[in-house]
Amino acid sequence: MDLGITGRTALVAASTSGLGRAVAEALAAEGARVVVTGRRGEAAREIAARLPEAIGVEADLAAPDGPRLMAEAARSAYGDPDILVLNGPGPRPGRAADITHDEVSGALETLVLAQQRLTALVLPAMRARGWGRILAIGSSGIAAPLPDLALSNLGRAATAAYLKTLAAEVAADGVTVNLLLPGRIATDRVAGLDRAKAAREDRSREDVEAESRAAIPAGRYGAPAEFGAAAAFLCSAPASYVTGTALRCDGGLVRGL
Repeated sequence: MDLGITGRTALVAASTSGLGRAVAEALAAEGARVVVTGRRGEAAREIAARLPEAIGVEADLAAPDGPRLMAEAARSAYGDPDILVLNGPGPRPGRAADITHDEVSGALETLVLAQQRLTALVLPAMRARGWGRILAIGSSGIAAPLPDLALSNLGRAATAAYLKTLAAEVAADGVTVNLLLPGRIATDRVAGLDRAKAAREDRSREDVEAESRAAIPAGRYGAPAEFGAAAAFLCSAPASYVTGTALRCDGGLVRGL
């Protein structure tokens, strides 16, 4: 299938590692011009240098000027973004009864407010052109809140509600807005969560991973490239009638429809 995004400009937030990097690489493989961003500028530039057409930008989405720096860098290099991939670091694990007011504020800043600011910067040009793709990397916790991830569940659910509302408002302008929800994808973030659970429960990490795999119908953790491929489709021309949707890429982990 020709995804129809050759020459399109894709701005990918927090794309120096994990799922963000996997999406950046998948979009680049389909011919998009990619803006790789992250707090580690050297890493962003190194990753961009390996892609067919890309630049690396040092910018922290959660910093006050982060969204502006990202949008301006994309425009300077390639023009207004056609594709925006929203992504942000997950907050620390924690139970709902134990989180603090400051931690809630921080989760909302990183997972909601910063992503809304970046969206507002690139959306007008998409609407004016009559073509745009906005995709948020979410969490399966949106569909079924995850134990011990109260801050992530809270922030990502709020972002999902905002994007679902936005999708209906801009669909007639040729702009789609979707979420892609990972389950247990083999990234450093998931490995860290497994280590934290093992420490809390005084178990080995291998035991925790085996338990997690047993709960996944596919019987394994997903590969980042598999997640990237699903993201690339949602950002594609053929996906023009898919909007306001939260697609799970989780190997069947969440049992609800």
